[in-house]
Amino acid sequence: MTTVIVLNGGSSSGKSGIARCLQAVLPDPWLTLGVDTLIDAMPSTVDGGIDFAADGGVSVGSGFQRLENAWMAGVAAMVRAGARVIIDDAFLGGAASQRRWRDALAGLELLWVGVRCDGVVAAGREIARGDRVTGMAEAQAEIVHRGVVYDLEVDTGVNEALACAREIAARVG
Repeated sequence: MTTVIVLNGGSSSGKSGIARCLQAVLPDPWLTLGVDTLIDAMPSTVDGGIDFAADGGVSVGSGFQRLENAWMAGVAAMVRAGARVIIDDAFLGGAASQRRWRDALAGLELLWVGVRCDGVVAAGREIARGDRVTGMAEAQAEIVHRGVVYDLEVDTGVNEALACAREIAARVG
């Protein structure tokens, strides 16, 4: 039985919308936890935290990684305690980011989902949202998928979030 759905895609690719739709279409309750939740929870004073460049680039330091490791372990503990979780993330490190999640979630039933969206489409969403650094969506559109292995890929540039969620839900065992 699937206990974790990992959604990986670039900024403004539609992961959060898919996660909300999954919560509506899946029969059991699922928690949604995303990297944005972690970033919002972090104090701005973390030495070696996260930096957003004016061109949309993102860099993380050792302080961020230390807290992220603890957060990943906490998410895994919630699943082991009986929660079902949808993870909404952007694998800035590609395959290395997936390995870190795979290690944290070892022994759990996972569904790896690539959320793709053409960079130009994501950039348009980024502008419409108004809460992102301009350029982040295009910068992340492909890099987050490098070397990552998925069970399923969806494309929010050509399908609505609900259709993507239904396709994902059909794969949840």
